[in-house]
Amino acid sequence: QVQLRESGGGLVQEGESLTLSCAAAGRSFTITQASWARQAPGKEREWLATLTWDTNQTTYADSVKDRFTISRGVAEDTVILQMNDLNTEDTALYYCSTKLFERPGSWWGRGTQVTVSS
Repeated sequence: QVQLRESGGGLVQEGESLTLSCAAAGRSFTITQASWARQAPGKEREWLATLTWDTNQTTYADSVKDRFTISRGVAEDTVILQMNDLNTEDTALYYCSTKLFERPGSWWGRGTQVTVSS
């Protein structure tokens, strides 16, 4: 089992940047893929970006492609989401998820709130 904890959310103004971090903790696991998603009030969860752990290959949703960057953090088993030029439509609860070599399925954190004011 692995636990994911997101951090870095907060209140910012339009045009500003924010960096989210997600740390994975547990026993004997190997991350193969990490992703970020978000869910705004009244909307379905939206996938944002995925990082393949061993190749660092990334894919992005069109809605964030030119503004958000997913990457591995300096700390072990950490994934970062750098968000630039934020707008009010980016307001949501942001989640990270991982896929593991040892177990099927995806593991999710509890999310971190990002609020962008105009």
